[in-house]
Amino acid sequence: MASLERIHLSILREVERQGSLTAAAEKLHLTQSALSHAMRKLEEQLGTPVWHREGRSLRPTQAGEFLLAMANRLLPQLEFAEARLQQFAQGERGTLRIGMECHPCYQWLLKIVSPYLASWPDVDVDVKQKFQFGGIGALFGHEIDMLVTPDPLYKPGLVFEPVFDYEQVLVVGPQHPLRHAAWIKPEQLSDEILITYPVATDRLDIYTQFLTPAGIAPKRHKSIETTDIMLQMVASGRGVAALPRWLVEEYAPKLDLAAVRLGKQGVPKQIFLGIREVDAGIDYVRAFVELARAYR
Repeated sequence: MASLERIHLSILREVERQGSLTAAAEKLHLTQSALSHAMRKLEEQLGTPVWHREGRSLRPTQAGEFLLAMANRLLPQLEFAEARLQQFAQGERGTLRIGMECHPCYQWLLKIVSPYLASWPDVDVDVKQKFQFGGIGALFGHEIDMLVTPDPLYKPGLVFEPVFDYEQVLVVGPQHPLRHAAWIKPEQLSDEILITYPVATDRLDIYTQFLTPAGIAPKRHKSIETTDIMLQMVASGRGVAALPRWLVEEYAPKLDLAAVRLGKQGVPKQIFLGIREVDAGIDYVRAFVELARAYR
């Protein structure tokens, strides 16, 4: 029976991250021979190799890919548990790791972080925008402690707290013919270049709640990662975008942008903070949620 140990998972993860046995050994404070011996012994016990050796480079086999996926899921949970236990032992708090599934919410988050850090000097804040297994997986896997999202996915063990309401609107530049419209119909975007964040269309409100139900698609769809560049493009007449009204109003004086309602009723949305149920009673987590509600 193969004896799979934590060190094996750590080795697989570091080789994948560092690109070589030598660099992985250095990162793990092992000699290269000790690292190689540990993995050879595991392969013998498993009866299958975990890497294809191609010269100096290593490529995971099917078994190696499976173990690497396990390493990426299990190690963050173990590391989180150790850090939390150490905090208990030393009477400390720690780091609030916030995941973002809402690209335009970054500016809103910055307004909260400054007063939060001032109120909680023994808590650090880290913000992550890319997760190995998506936002919900990152919460369950202890990659993050809190998820900022407009699209909560209610699952046992998670709590989603609504912190503010907003309206998703169309953003147009100074010369755009729709600038003074009270509201628009989906077909009015069929000849437009639509600029969005690099997110799948089935997770973009402009598609799911406005265009797709009407069977409409824009003339072209462009992805831009940063809000500033996206709005510069809209202001210069290179396309239109769909963003929260509060964000458009923040940028409007600088870039001469206008917000136009999507449909007669508009597209109402909410921002939620998702946390693990077991963390709901932690004082510094609750404090962040309460502060977030004050900055709606």
